[in-house]
Amino acid sequence: MDLQLKDKTALVTGASVGIGRGIAKVLAAEGVRLAISARRTEKLQEVADEIVAAGGHRPVIIESDLYAEDAAAKLTSAAIQGLGHVDILVNNAGGSRSFKDLHVSEEAWQEAITLNFHRPRQVADALIDQMIARKWGRIINITGKSEPEHVNGAFCAKAGIHSWAKGLSRMVGPHGITVNCLPPGRIHSEQIFRNYSPEYRQWQCDNEIPVGRYGEPEDMANMVAFLSSPLAGYITGAVIPVDGGLRRYQF
Repeated sequence: MDLQLKDKTALVTGASVGIGRGIAKVLAAEGVRLAISARRTEKLQEVADEIVAAGGHRPVIIESDLYAEDAAAKLTSAAIQGLGHVDILVNNAGGSRSFKDLHVSEEAWQEAITLNFHRPRQVADALIDQMIARKWGRIINITGKSEPEHVNGAFCAKAGIHSWAKGLSRMVGPHGITVNCLPPGRIHSEQIFRNYSPEYRQWQCDNEIPVGRYGEPEDMANMVAFLSSPLAGYITGAVIPVDGGLRRYQF
């Protein structure tokens, strides 16, 4: 299937490892010109080299710590300068902030909400006008599950992203722009390997994941590529888990 993405442009945040890295490589394979951002530029350079070796355009590399107050403005300015314009935004930066204690500092909450809600919203806000001007755009947010076992600051922020994205989708749909959210299930990444033992991962595959395995970054990336394409123009305001059936909610 031709996804009709050749020469589209995309900004992928958190692209140095894991899901973001997989998304960048799959979009590049479809002919998308990329700007990729993260804190570790050496890892971004590895991604860029792999993309070029596979025949893709060399990405624009942007070092970005999204906790900095002016991060969204600097990141989007660099992406537009490097690409000319941004057709597709993949908000992937952020990460789990597990609060297992009953009382958590305000600083910890501020960090979790800033990275996982405010910055993705601000990055999209900075890019939306140029999408409207071009009458086309895609905003895809990598979010989180709605079945927390305890308080997780990132999941609270991602729930906010779901609500914001739904509202935004209704406002920008008339301009040819779609806005969707993808909560990942267990996807192999540095965070997964750090937090879960091989024994637990095997137990979960055997007992909790209907398809019987953890996902790969490419499983997320393939859905991102489809939602990025003109073929997905009638899908917006959606929350679509990519989880092998792990989640048990109906809607």
